[in-house]
Amino acid sequence: MNHDDYPADYIRSILQSVKTIALVGASSNEVRPSYFVLKYLLDKGYDVIPVNPGLAGQTLLGQTVYPSLKDIPKPIDMVDIFRNSEMAAQITEEALALVPPPKVIWMQLGVRNDDAAARAEAAGLQVVMNRCPKMEYGKLSGEWAWVGGNSGIISSRKQTLHASGKVQSLGIGAKVY
Repeated sequence: MNHDDYPADYIRSILQSVKTIALVGASSNEVRPSYFVLKYLLDKGYDVIPVNPGLAGQTLLGQTVYPSLKDIPKPIDMVDIFRNSEMAAQITEEALALVPPPKVIWMQLGVRNDDAAARAEAAGLQVVMNRCPKMEYGKLSGEWAWVGGNSGIISSRKQTLHASGKVQSLGIGAKVY
């Protein structure tokens, strides 16, 4: 896989197939990117599980925070890494030790670890690096076009990415925690 340029179909297939996402590095600070990505993905219907040892046992946007991936009591489809590139290797190893392992390792903007990606891919996982699922979802759903961004999609119909039907909420009418 060329990790410098992902085909839209690759990203779309990931966002359509995953349901449970462990967000490693979740923050309770509502101005941090990990907080609003957590909120956005929850609003889109994903089951997002925050992971942060410093917040373990607390709730964040109504979700229980776990200290590590191994402490999550159910299978995870995707691990979204909001930690630095060096930590991505350790987090990927923790993910590979899960039974069953996740389907996807996603490293956020600015996070890239080619060795971790190679290990995950060798184990059969899909990998995305230096991308944000919130931004990719927005591009593929057409939401970026609503605010003047070039989503690369020309259509008069709203795009559907997630089976929940919560595709175009944009937070309007969403519960504030």
